Amino acid sequence: MSRFKRGAKVDSKAGFRTDKEEPAVPYGLLKTARQSGQLNLSGRGLTEVPQSVWRLNLDTPEEAKRNVTFGSDDRWWDQTDLTKLLLSSNNLQVLSEDIRLLPGLLVLDIHDNQLSSIPAAIGELTQLQKLTLSQNKLKELPVEVWSLKNLRCLHLQHNQLEELCAEVALLTDLEEMDLSSNQLTSVPDSLGNLGSLVKLSLANNHLKSLPDGISTMRNLRLLDCTHNQLESIPCILAEMASLEQLYLRHNRLRALPQLPACRSLKELHLGNNQIEAVEAELLEHLGSLVVLELRDNKVKSLPEEISLLRSIERLDLVNNDISTLPSSLCLLPQLKMLTLEGNPLRGIRRDILTKGTNELLRYLRGRLKEEPDGRPGEGPTTAMTLPSQGMVNLHNVRTLKTLDYSGKQEVCVPDKVFDTVGGETVTTVNFSKNQFTAVPPRLVELKDSLSDLNLGFNKLPCLSLELCMLQQLVHLDLRNNLLTALPMELEALMKLRSIVLSFNRFKSFPEVLYRMVTLDTILFSNNQVAGVDALQLRSLGLLSTLDLSNNDLMQVPPELGNCTSLRALMLDGNPFRNPRAAIVAKGTEALLEYLRSRIPA
Repeated sequence: MSRFKRGAKVDSKAGFRTDKEEPAVPYGLLKTARQSGQLNLSGRGLTEVPQSVWRLNLDTPEEAKRNVTFGSDDRWWDQTDLTKLLLSSNNLQVLSEDIRLLPGLLVLDIHDNQLSSIPAAIGELTQLQKLTLSQNKLKELPVEVWSLKNLRCLHLQHNQLEELCAEVALLTDLEEMDLSSNQLTSVPDSLGNLGSLVKLSLANNHLKSLPDGISTMRNLRLLDCTHNQLESIPCILAEMASLEQLYLRHNRLRALPQLPACRSLKELHLGNNQIEAVEAELLEHLGSLVVLELRDNKVKSLPEEISLLRSIERLDLVNNDISTLPSSLCLLPQLKMLTLEGNPLRGIRRDILTKGTNELLRYLRGRLKEEPDGRPGEGPTTAMTLPSQGMVNLHNVRTLKTLDYSGKQEVCVPDKVFDTVGGETVTTVNFSKNQFTAVPPRLVELKDSLSDLNLGFNKLPCLSLELCMLQQLVHLDLRNNLLTALPMELEALMKLRSIVLSFNRFKSFPEVLYRMVTLDTILFSNNQVAGVDALQLRSLGLLSTLDLSNNDLMQVPPELGNCTSLRALMLDGNPFRNPRAAIVAKGTEALLEYLRSRIPA
């Protein structure tokens, strides 16, 4: 009688199987890891870490047990200790105490798993420099974590931590710590002992106050306390002399923080609070401020002393209660972007407001001349009239280092404009609102000092390579032209921080922008771009503002959510269906979080 029953399902692989199961980690990966010291097991659906990983540097490799001749690449006795282990985006619920068998680890990344605890053996990884435990289910950490004296970077965001113990102060070499999106109601005063800390994020917690000890962090450059319940900021915070970026959005503040000693502060984000007034005396110490964001508050007016913000480039006052503007706003020499939507402004025609910052500042300058201490109709005595009927204000060239030849509707810049500048140092050039079809070639004469160039509202169909020689450029405004592409040579502008390309004719996102790693602002609205490469955008680690509104984006890549440096992402006015408008309207943080949740496992 046959041993196979009629109708029974026959295993076609029967007889070919061995008792040996396929390894959860391919042997080739382990072999490569012995040579390189790095092992990437991210996104493999692991529910536990195989023992072969923990014992990687202990067990004799398979090839050593065979009688074979070894090539130079296969000499197992020359293996390297594992220094980098990536276990992110798996389904790990437990981490074995056997982690102690990898004492040479410098980098351990276990983010995006299901861990509710970390083994005490983590404390035996004494060489560890970077530990990433974000996006797990941790409610507490073992005390052994605080014994990792070589730790430089600690990421704990998106967990369920309710308390941070005082022993965190033992991590004296720590340079970056992210505690955002947890359940913290307070942080210990001992946090101030982290004298090497450069970046600290406490965003999306339940903090009602900050400890005074935080002020002793003399190297801290970025402090993010967005989305908490702070009602005031301790005055002692002003002693943080190295602080460059301070994020206090979505709190309960009623006044600007007092920061008299924060001379290095470049960005102050105070949106979505309850601030009613901008006190003149507080502006005196903010001369280095480049970005001031006060949107969605209750500010009723601005003092004339706003002109003390001599370095300000972006002033965001959207959705406040401002009815009038001080004329002194037009005296801010670096102001590029002034946003005022959602204010009950009176006395300024709507068409002026809708034409943008330059037109509004021009209007305010005119108003300033008409005020009692001005002399209406008389130009400055230092201005000279050129044959082209243009005006070059020599006073501005010499004192403000600014060359303004805007709004002339000329097809080129007369040579006498550049001749008049002579050997003066010029840092800012405004050639906007003309009829230029080519970049003025004599701009190259200013290449050693020019940091700010405005060629907006012209008819430029392309950019000449001369522009790529202006290697001191920090800000470049090319809005409202006829551009369809950017030259790859633009990559030479290694100091460029912001570029404005809105209202052009781009049909694809310029490849060169992905390579300009110094960029923190890209304004690209009102073009015809159908897509962006989110993976390449992620390489722009300083990018904080990206405006892609009013383009032809049919879909938003979920990987865009991994661009965690973004603080402002504008996508409205595109034809995509997902994410829905309601999600986009919640703001950048919610949008990025939604996109991350859509990334395929």
